[in-house]
Formats: sequence, structure tokens, C-alpha cells
Amino acid sequence: MNRDNIIGLILIFVILIGFSILNAPSEEEKLEAQRQRDSIAALRAEEQHARDAAAAMAEETIATEKEEIAGIENDSIREAALRDRMGHFAGAATGEQDFYTVENDLIRLTFSNKGGFLETVELKEFKTWDQRPLKLLYGDNNIFNLQFYSANRLISTRELYFEPQASGFDLTDVKSLTVNPGSELTFSLRLYPDNHTPENPKYIEFAYTLRGNDYMIDFNINTVGMYDVIAANSSFLNLDWQMDLHQLEKSRKNEMNGTTIHYKFFNDDVEKLRETRDATENLRTSVRWISFKQQFFSSVLIAGNNFSSAVVSTQSYEEAQDELLRRMTAAIDIPYNPRENNFIPMHFYFGPNHFNTLKAYDLKLEEQIPLGWALFGWINRFIVIPVFNYLDSFNLNYGIIILILTLLLKLVLFPIAFKTYVSQARMRVLKPDIEELSQKFPKKEDAMKKQQAQMALYKKAGVNPMAGCVPMLLQFPFLIAMFRFFPSSFELRQEGFLWADDLSTYDSIIDLPFEIPWYGEHVSLFTLLMAVSTVIYTHMNSQMMSTGTQMPGMKTMMYFMPVMLLFIFNDFASGLSYYYFLANVITFGQMFAFRYMIDEDKIRRRIEENKKKPVKKSSWQKRLEEMSKKQQQMQQQQQKRKKR
Repeated sequence: MNRDNIIGLILIFVILIGFSILNAPSEEEKLEAQRQRDSIAALRAEEQHARDAAAAMAEETIATEKEEIAGIENDSIREAALRDRMGHFAGAATGEQDFYTVENDLIRLTFSNKGGFLETVELKEFKTWDQRPLKLLYGDNNIFNLQFYSANRLISTRELYFEPQASGFDLTDVKSLTVNPGSELTFSLRLYPDNHTPENPKYIEFAYTLRGNDYMIDFNINTVGMYDVIAANSSFLNLDWQMDLHQLEKSRKNEMNGTTIHYKFFNDDVEKLRETRDATENLRTSVRWISFKQQFFSSVLIAGNNFSSAVVSTQSYEEAQDELLRRMTAAIDIPYNPRENNFIPMHFYFGPNHFNTLKAYDLKLEEQIPLGWALFGWINRFIVIPVFNYLDSFNLNYGIIILILTLLLKLVLFPIAFKTYVSQARMRVLKPDIEELSQKFPKKEDAMKKQQAQMALYKKAGVNPMAGCVPMLLQFPFLIAMFRFFPSSFELRQEGFLWADDLSTYDSIIDLPFEIPWYGEHVSLFTLLMAVSTVIYTHMNSQMMSTGTQMPGMKTMMYFMPVMLLFIFNDFASGLSYYYFLANVITFGQMFAFRYMIDEDKIRRRIEENKKKPVKKSSWQKRLEEMSKKQQQMQQQQQKRKKR
């Protein structure tokens, strides 16, 4: 990192700080905003507490009543008690749990007749980091519960037994169904109240439609003839969806940092809860979809129309609790008309966070992938990902693809790098003249004269000291974009290269028997190579491109940065460290090539010719000279006063 790079970074910080100062709110505005935030937080906490207390009380009441009913020895009395508790659904409250499997080439769904929902969801093409079957949903850790009032009783579908149906299949004998490519299958689970008859059908139906080669599942809730069963004043059905997310990737830390709830308002952008802490959000307006997202996989519930409102929350598990990451909860209000049959269309997506796969559904699901903010995200979406996918079409190893991608990016940025080097060469040629000025104006009080003389020298030589900043600024977005791309690239998951068995997580060549603070319990070789190559690059840059104007202590700071990167990147995706290592190696080659391509003697002759030419003073330079003269006059007057 040379002086021009440092000036460029300083300019960025100055602009950002200046912008934040100009737009900073007043103290009164801060106090008012804090008061509003505190009020909203208190209201949300109060609402959530009341909701949790009501739900806990309802669950406790149901459990207590079930225990009391189960403890009754007399069959007729027990049946009467059950009917008193469950009302129209007393018959569905008892049964034998059974499981049914529906699968296509990509996904295997296991349904339970108790609760009418999925017991497990397995993605057939993928494995966990330790090569176990990859399941997004586990029955023991999953709740999908539709709640409503019937005859003044709170009914929860998770405790009731549904009857399965599949067109063309006798499910008394067939428990496993397969959907072939190009076809689809609808598997339904129906909950019948006791007053249902074939002549007067009444039921709640959960209908699942699975197509071949598709991660998306159509999910419809249908109510037929339930006018006198579900409370007539019901305008909403309450859907309680909860999942425990299990660790699927090698690095628990990285997976936790990418695990949260994303949601999209009906006519608005995609938002999320913070990954770094437990959070709750009350979504008061219409919601299009809610996603329980992990680092590389998501479970998404999508409204066919919209959800009226929802409350979403996350709760983290301690690392000691086996493989559990977070508990995801979504309490959703679904519009319901009690005076007619209802068809409530929804969809489930259980699948990878692959950019093109998600984008194909045209629901903005791909915005869950953290590709970077604004400009950085655009670079990834419109440049990096298309090029990466094109290279991927040749079935190359992903290590080779990263190499080619790095070469292409360096080729695109070559003119910028060349211009930067030329600017540095000009400054290096002026180094003796700048040192002379430093000797001519050694005192601190002559700093203004020294600066004025340097600017005059630059002007006369035809050199712009800021010329290296613009190329640096142009390269910066690409560096940040790649920093976001590689850790979130699904393509790199479990793809090996050289000693790294998974480019989406850290590569460990040594597992330490102890943990080093801020470093970890392993040694990542790609990170080590990146850090070493950065040290070499820093040394070469300071030797070859030094102008003698570095700030005091800057060299130490420049060498300290690679050490910091060694600690920061040790847990990062090895594909990212590999990319930065390649970028450094290619930069070495560019630096040596530039040395032979650029004739510094020719630059020196041109600068000497420019010095001989008359230079017109700019208005800025004139003002600077006037300020300098006024300062000198003031100093002279002060000296005269002292003598008196």
C-alpha cells in the first residue's frame, strides 16, 4: 500500500465522516427517536409476552385436560370428557400415527397423519458436512399448527389425526409415492369433524402438490362446509410454524452468522432479523413470504395472496446443545371467511440458496443471499455470477474456475493498475526534488511554504499527486464484491481443491489441541498463504514504489495488516482466501511487467521538459499564495512587536 492508496482510503473515510456529520440529527431529534424506539420496543415486548403467556396457558390447559381424560378408566365417561374437550373433533383426537413418503428426484417428503404436516424434509442431492443425509426438517423439532375456535373450544390441528388421500392410490397398502420428471402428484390430508357425512361433507384439507425436479411445493389449505364448525366470528386462522435448525456446515460460527429469518412485505423489499442476536419482529402489514434461512439452505412459506400479519422471532441455542443452531418461530394470521368454503393457496420452498434457482421463481427469494449492498451487490449479480456460471458450464474444477475468474478480473482492471503504476513512477521520479524541499523547509512553521512549493513542483512537472487515488477507488468495489461473493456462493459448497475438501468453509491442515484467542483451533493453509503473500506484496510495494513521503509509522501499519488478516480469515471460506492469494500472485507478475514496460528515464525527461515550460497559476494556487503571504506578514508583524 503506497501513499496514493492511503490518500484514497483517507478520502473515502473523510467523505463518509463528513456525510454522517452533515446528516447527523440534533440532540432533540436523537432523544425523540430514542423515546419512540423505547416505546415501540416496550409495546412489542408486552405484546409478545402476552402472546407467549396466552399460548403457554392454552397449551398447559390442553395438556392438563388430555391427562385428565386419559386417566379416566370408564370408557363412556372418557369419551364424554373427550367430546366435552374437543367438541366436533373428538373423533379425530384419537388414532394411530402413520407416515407417508412422497418424493421426486430432488426432495423426499415424509408426512404424518397426526397434525397433517411434514415429519421430515430430505434433500436427496446433498449431504451434511459430515456426510449424513441432509434434512431441513425433523419431526421432533417441528411444529405446524393451525388454531381456531370451534364451539367455544380452542382447537389445535397438531393434536388431531388426518386422513390421507392421493388420486389413483390406495394408501392403506401404499406408503411411498414417487413423482417422475414432467409429472405432478397431489397428496392430501383431511381433518373431518364428527358431523361430517358423505352427503354433507365437512373437512379441513392440507393439500400438497409436488412436481418432478422441483424444490417448490404447492400447499393449499381448503375448508369445506365448516360454517357451523369454525366460530362464525372468525376472520383469521392462526398458523403457528416453528422449526429447530440443525447444523449442516462444518463451521458452526459461519453458519450461525448466515442463519436468520427473512421476510418480504407484499409490496416492499426483503428484510431480515439480525443474525448476531435473538430478535422478534411484529410484521403488521401484509407479508408475501417468510423464510427460515441457513447459510446455504432455506425453508420458505410463501403466500399465494398474502398473510395479513405475522410475528417472527429467533432464539439461539448454546453451542453445547448438540447440532441445534436456532429456534425459528412464525405466528401467522391467515385471512378466513366463515360464511363460505375457503381456498387458501400457499407454497413451500425447501432447497438450496442457489442464486439462479431462487431467481427463477421471480419472488425475490434470491435477495436472501448476502451478495453485498448496492454497488457491490450489482457487481456480483450482473458481472461475477454470470461469468462464474459461464465458466461452470465447462465442468471445470472450482479451484480452476476461481483461477480463471481472478485472471479475468485482473485483465479487466489491468488499465487501472497500469495507470496507478505510471502515477507512482512519476512521483518516484520527483522523489529527489521533494527531498530537497524537505531540507529547504525543515521547520514546522514552514509547513505552508513547503506545501506550496510541492504543489508548484507538481504543477510545473505536470504531475497530479491524486492521480493514483481514482484507480484505487475503482478497484475497491470489486474487492468488496468478491469478499461477499465467495462465502455465499452455493456452488463452492463441498467442492474440493488441492488440500481443501470444501471451498465454502475453512481448510484445516492442522487441528490444534487448544484454541488460540481470536484465531481458532485450526490452521488454514490458504489463509496463511494469503497473509504471507500480502506481506511480500507490501514489502515489494514499499521498495519499488516508495516516494519517500510515507507518514510516520505507516510502514509498521502496512505490515500489521496481513497479521490481522491471518486472524480474521482463518475461519472464512477457503475459496475467498485462495482468491486473494491468487490476486496477490498475479499482482506480483504485473509489478514486474510494469517495471519493464515503463521507461522511467523517459518519464524523467518528460518531467524535466515540463519544468521548463511556463505554467499558468490556477485560481486555487493564487489563493494559496495569497494566504501564505498574509501568514508571512502576520509572522513578521508579531516578531516586530516582540522586539519592541
